[in-house]
Amino acid sequence: MADFRPVPRRSALYVPGSNARALDKARTVDADVLIFDLEDAVHANAKDSARDAVMAALKQGGYRAERIVRVNPLSGKVGQADIKAAARSGCQAVLLPKVESAKDVRDAALRLAAAGAPENVQLWAMIETPLGVLRAQEIALSSPHLGALVMGTSDLVKDLRARHSEDRVAIMPSLGLCLLAARAAALPILDGVHLDLNDDSGFAATCRQGAEMGFDGRTLIHPKTIAVCNAAYGPSAADVEWSRKVIAAYDIASAKNEGVVVVDGKLVEQLHVESARNTVALADAIAARAAKAA
Repeated sequence: MADFRPVPRRSALYVPGSNARALDKARTVDADVLIFDLEDAVHANAKDSARDAVMAALKQGGYRAERIVRVNPLSGKVGQADIKAAARSGCQAVLLPKVESAKDVRDAALRLAAAGAPENVQLWAMIETPLGVLRAQEIALSSPHLGALVMGTSDLVKDLRARHSEDRVAIMPSLGLCLLAARAAALPILDGVHLDLNDDSGFAATCRQGAEMGFDGRTLIHPKTIAVCNAAYGPSAADVEWSRKVIAAYDIASAKNEGVVVVDGKLVEQLHVESARNTVALADAIAARAAKAA
């Protein structure tokens, strides 16, 4: 079996492209991913200047996290200019808003290539409309250039004419469908933002909910939420300890050709060992990232 080599994406912080202070502060935050936002966080009259500011910031460098650029819709001239600039910016991926079909992804891949993007620059797709949710499977399987799905829950709630609630009952079917699509395509998937920055308990609850569902992490709108998010989506010390115990017991049993393994009264099968190895690998990747940033 191939080694599982995860990339931690517990927290993905949106960084407004028109906010010089935010662009600078992003060099010091502990987010796994930075999404330099040229779309929703930027006023219509500031699109060009925001693009220039983000490109300059990426050229200057100093960011410790994975770097993603969210462009405007490619149906307009602003979005087309965004993707041309992002292609050679040094970012790891371009985040496409409101993706609703496989064609959206494939067309964007062609634009990236035409703009001279390196082969390893990925596309990430935002799923934030009812049609996007219904076509999540075709989107997830659309292109080898697609690297992740990102939920846009705020727009989705609006389009559903639903209401925000702590249990998020209105969007649970959509979250589940998109999660299934991502896993079927072996893609990471990030949960959507929590809009109320004063609602600490609600934020923590929805982080726990997303992690329990299987999301890899979630998008954030303020640095103060990073620590809670990282804790929710990363393995706890107890998780890692248990996983190492399961792996050790299974390895001993396998050496003796024993097919049944019981750890602390719990039956352990191959699927549990695979999950344990994934947990340990993720914990090791998080520790390596922290050591590199220190």
